[in-house]
Amino acid sequence: MTKIIGVVQVKGGAGRSTVATNLAASLADKADTVLIDCDVPQATSASWAALRQQQGRLGKLRVATAADHKGLVRIIKQLHMQCDYIILDGPPRMAELTRAILLVSDLCLIPLGSSLAEVWALADLLETLAQAQQRRPEVDARIVWNRYRGQTKMAKDLRVAVNEEIGLAQLNNRLAYRQAYTEVLARGLSVAEWRDKKAKNEFKALLQEIEQILESQQARRDA
Repeated sequence: MTKIIGVVQVKGGAGRSTVATNLAASLADKADTVLIDCDVPQATSASWAALRQQQGRLGKLRVATAADHKGLVRIIKQLHMQCDYIILDGPPRMAELTRAILLVSDLCLIPLGSSLAEVWALADLLETLAQAQQRRPEVDARIVWNRYRGQTKMAKDLRVAVNEEIGLAQLNNRLAYRQAYTEVLARGLSVAEWRDKKAKNEFKALLQEIEQILESQQARRDA
């Protein structure tokens, strides 16, 4: 059964495409995967995929774009059951399309950097999430810390504050502030294909955690 993973965040530059492209590349190593770039016309993920195609690295990965929620639903209906995974790279500040991503996804990841500005920007997304949960109470949205500076007091304090005041589940594995993520995005690569072993290992751990969440969801449905 096709698993759909959305990556949403209303703030630009929060790391949606970083998470989406690395997920897509890693999953496509072993399964048929579709990456849908919903941030048109910027289309960072689609541009990354074009570079990847030029290098002959697409493999089991297919790429599409969706400019609005109707286009997204149409593409998903066409591709559903034709692939193992669909990754949705969401747009900034488009509530209707973001809500659609929340509604169709098995799991939604919310990249969040360890800065007050990014935490403040969660307010709009939380409103959209609440609207989606009114229609589909089982919407599963979780924070993934990105560009995380774990050695700083601010990062640690923000993580505690987000947990206490916002209450959204947080993935245990976090992506640190590393140049590797910028480098691979610009080259059509993933950190799994890059020389930074720390980045490679931390994303591998994040992917394993995501796969475990999806497996647990399926087990509950099958019970």
